Amino acid sequence: MAVAYTPEGAVSISYRELIESPLTLTESIERAFGSQPDCLGIIVVRDLPAAYAGLRERLLMLSHAFATKLDEPTRERYADARSRYSFGWSHGKEIMNGKPDLLKGSYYANPVVDHPPVSDALREAYPEYYNKNIWPDNEAGVETFEAAFKELGRFVFDVGVALAKACQPFALSRLNDSSISLPDLINTSNTAKARLLHYFPPNNPTGDEDSAVDDWCGWHKDHSLLTGLCSAMYLQQQQQADSVIVPSPSPASGLYIRTRGGDMSKVLIPVDSLAFQTGEALEVATGGKLRATPHCVRVGSAPNSDKISRETFALFMQPDVDQELSVGYTFGQFSKRVFDEHYDGGA
Repeated sequence: MAVAYTPEGAVSISYRELIESPLTLTESIERAFGSQPDCLGIIVVRDLPAAYAGLRERLLMLSHAFATKLDEPTRERYADARSRYSFGWSHGKEIMNGKPDLLKGSYYANPVVDHPPVSDALREAYPEYYNKNIWPDNEAGVETFEAAFKELGRFVFDVGVALAKACQPFALSRLNDSSISLPDLINTSNTAKARLLHYFPPNNPTGDEDSAVDDWCGWHKDHSLLTGLCSAMYLQQQQQADSVIVPSPSPASGLYIRTRGGDMSKVLIPVDSLAFQTGEALEVATGGKLRATPHCVRVGSAPNSDKISRETFALFMQPDVDQELSVGYTFGQFSKRVFDEHYDGGA
């Protein structure tokens, strides 16, 4: 079957094909996630069930409400230093580009398992993954936060498991236990983690030509197997009224990716579609056949952009910490190194 592309050059597949015949998509997977110089490392899943649009809009509006309608002391009640801010609210704790990231706030939770059924020893060793979820306690304006987070997260998770089936042919020779497949690694794992993101409006927006391309979120790779991404929503603050959905404030705003050959490309995720990127764990598990995706987010600039926030949702799908990605190297060992890089060696 012919490979389809979005206008920006991202590989595009239909939801129906993914669910009904994932192993027929091998060429599309290789063109999206492989090693060719023009590979972007992202794939767009189109023609989703109609329910998706409502799930996305409901949660992204709640993301904005949590970050703007609750004051800072209230938000900080839902922060969890013990997990290195990997559950609940996080703002200014993550290190990006060598400094605390103040430009975005995040809300982390496992949308699939509320309280992972693991030993106390494992929970103590890996609080970043095995803590109990933290949810807003009937705070005004975000009363449906938990349900909305779980429903959208579960939707993205199920599509991601289907996509892992399409990726399986590239992992057959790498995983040490041949009875475990990529979809099994995701579907049976207790480490799934969703990140609801609120990008605060820029305080001093500059011209597009002057701003760093990674000024809203620095260049990085995810350490997951797969990362599911919703299309971002932009909201403009109004005086004496609720914020309203607006278009992207600038043609320069949004997600940027480096191809395998090193070229930089801006990628648009259609509002009615999901996108999935590859993480470093998948690169290790496939021996580099499917490679991790370097990406960042740019503010851009336009009139009133200092009143426009960006809301989005990412789901990191990954194995349990004791799963070997290669001989003698577990996902837990790998992810501890990544956390140390971004949280200055600990809480």
